[in-house]
Amino acid sequence: MLIDKFESGFMQFNRWLLIVMLAVMSVIIFANVTLRYTTSQSIEWAEEVARHLMIWLTFIGCGPVLRYGGHIAIDNLQDALPNRVSQALRVLIAILMTAFCVFCIVTGLDYMDRTQYQSTPATQISMAWIYAALPIGMTMTLIHWLLIVRRYVLLREFASDAHFDATASASL
Repeated sequence: MLIDKFESGFMQFNRWLLIVMLAVMSVIIFANVTLRYTTSQSIEWAEEVARHLMIWLTFIGCGPVLRYGGHIAIDNLQDALPNRVSQALRVLIAILMTAFCVFCIVTGLDYMDRTQYQSTPATQISMAWIYAALPIGMTMTLIHWLLIVRRYVLLREFASDAHFDATASASL
């Protein structure tokens, strides 16, 4: 099915994006620490770039974590309610989550607009590129959410695969 193909490709893209960003950040930090201890010199821009990559990792990684039910949640209320009322609560949660993602996208675009003429100290790139992590990451999170929301509302299920199963880790 077309949606399954899109979902699989989107998840693979998201994973590889996270892997590449984490690898780049790790190499930069390792190189900087090695240089500092072996030559007493450091890369001027290393700490700044690593910090910005961490910001991007946080927002780009939000969607897969949400998809697999890995964010902190309090389930006691849902467990105590009858099935129909619990499902209605999940509908409310779905609406609030969608609204939150849209709010973050709009706010992130506003922040990008406001910071486009500010530059980072070491690399001199526009701060808008750093703030772009918010609308891009939350757009990706919204896509992940929309792909799983039906199963969450109807069955209270999150995605699981060989890489991550939130229900298995929650029972440990």
